[in-house]
Amino acid sequence: MNDPVRRLASWLEEAREANALAPAAMTLVTVGEDGRPSARVVSLKRVEDGALVFTTGLWTRKAEELRRDPRVAAVLHWPILGRQARIEGRAEIAERELAEELFAERPRSHQLQAHVSRQGEAIDDLHTLRNRLDALKTELADSPVRCPADWGAVRIAPDVIELWAERADRLHERLSYLRDCDGWRCSRLAP
Repeated sequence: MNDPVRRLASWLEEAREANALAPAAMTLVTVGEDGRPSARVVSLKRVEDGALVFTTGLWTRKAEELRRDPRVAAVLHWPILGRQARIEGRAEIAERELAEELFAERPRSHQLQAHVSRQGEAIDDLHTLRNRLDALKTELADSPVRCPADWGAVRIAPDVIELWAERADRLHERLSYLRDCDGWRCSRLAP
């Protein structure tokens, strides 16, 4: 397959079918204000049109770092399949409609949490947040939960994708794809 994004999408689907633990868990690395790398795990929501998509609060450290410097790296690892994917590219905040669509797909408990907790901000305790959550549950009852105005989708456009597949003889398959003006150029790397 000459399109590594499509191959990555098929690997993700195979991981889901194999009941891999957290198949969409993706380590995302951004560049901090001081130039230092900053890593955390996010949930890959979608692979579409040559891009990877995740969601986040637009007030978070990662969103701030992406606005300042769009260069990112990401890793997905599926031990059950003996595979990993490494991505380098540029990220941008996607259109509002996509954020709303993906927010609507979240479990209700995740939607409610996004309204009561400002992820990453310092707090004194969880009691206040739990009280807010209980109040919001009562207020909304069975009504739909609206996507917060400061909730967004982020689209990563990969420039480099490396697909690694484990082999029993330790001569693992490593294919490195580099995007150029004609599409993707593939190189095989020594394991």
